[in-house]
Amino acid sequence: MKISPEILNLVPYKPGKPISETQREYGLKTVYKLASNENPLGPSPKALEAVRHALEHQNLYPDPSHYELLNVISKEWGFPTNQLAIGNGSDELIDLLTRIFCEPKEGVLSSVAAFNAYEVSAAANRAIIHKVPLESGFRFDMKGIADYFFAHPEKNIRLIFISNPNNPTGSYATKQEVEDFLARLGNRDDVMIVFDEAYNEFVRAQDYVSAQPYMKRYNNLIVLRTFSKIYGLAGFRIGAMIAPVEVIEVYNRVRKPFNVNDLAQVAAVAALQDKEFIERSRQICWKGLDYFYKKLEDLGLPYILSQGNFVMFDTLRDAAQVNVAMLRRGIILRPLLNYGFKTHLRISVGQEHENEAAMNALAEVLKEIAPIKSV
Repeated sequence: MKISPEILNLVPYKPGKPISETQREYGLKTVYKLASNENPLGPSPKALEAVRHALEHQNLYPDPSHYELLNVISKEWGFPTNQLAIGNGSDELIDLLTRIFCEPKEGVLSSVAAFNAYEVSAAANRAIIHKVPLESGFRFDMKGIADYFFAHPEKNIRLIFISNPNNPTGSYATKQEVEDFLARLGNRDDVMIVFDEAYNEFVRAQDYVSAQPYMKRYNNLIVLRTFSKIYGLAGFRIGAMIAPVEVIEVYNRVRKPFNVNDLAQVAAVAALQDKEFIERSRQICWKGLDYFYKKLEDLGLPYILSQGNFVMFDTLRDAAQVNVAMLRRGIILRPLLNYGFKTHLRISVGQEHENEAAMNALAEVLKEIAPIKSV
């Protein structure tokens, strides 16, 4: 059986450890999962109610055109429906964009410590990922990414992925950096620029800007959004894309006709319009972030100010050991070794009692595991 080397060498994406697995492995009853940047409030109550009403129709196929959802998105986000598309999570959008724009051996460009799905999708589609190092402060080097594109025409880079804000670092590109980047790379016919804005709604930085306002000016710009974070619909698997009409038309040729199930569409329609829930989700995130910052400072641990619903922090120790010790105490955090961070962990904002339990457990663990001595 012959399998292509790109597939054989592919390192699969590692999702957060499930609660049930942790309970079985460590013999625990109470486990708090703060590993996957999920909404601690759960789904919008209006979304749940809409889903209950839709259950009796599940003998029917879902709407393949996503008509109602696209029209609600159009009203909420201000783009015509022919510039909008729906995916089975942002993962499907990323994967199909790579399939659409990249021939085998052509390039996908992003950054070190960017969302791992870009790399996985590139390899799965026989494209080659190229990554530019982070600059100080664990930030995307936007100028460096543009410089790399122009310095390496032989790489045949067809897609550039910018996650803004970025997961797992929580850092972001400023408005000026975005504008300078687009001024250099916008309106080219040989590369598409994809801004992945999964954490857009959590941003507090005053100098942040979404790429959406620039779409009228640049015809090679795509923006991805998700319903998994602030809308609390991670289990439904639904993402959205804003793109030029021509891109949407091609995407709809490639995607499966029933790629997003009926309950997901119904839930997303309701969640988009639940403004009170969106604001509650935002406030619990910001309160949780500020709590983490204070506790991490008390523990003497460096961290990165985050524009997402999570914090990446330095344990100053072997993060794998810290992670196991936290698991034994029923706290699931996210190790980041696959991103190249040996001493860092990422913690998602949870309910207040979950956040407190995590910080109390961390304080205990730090006393048990010695810091790594600096050379």
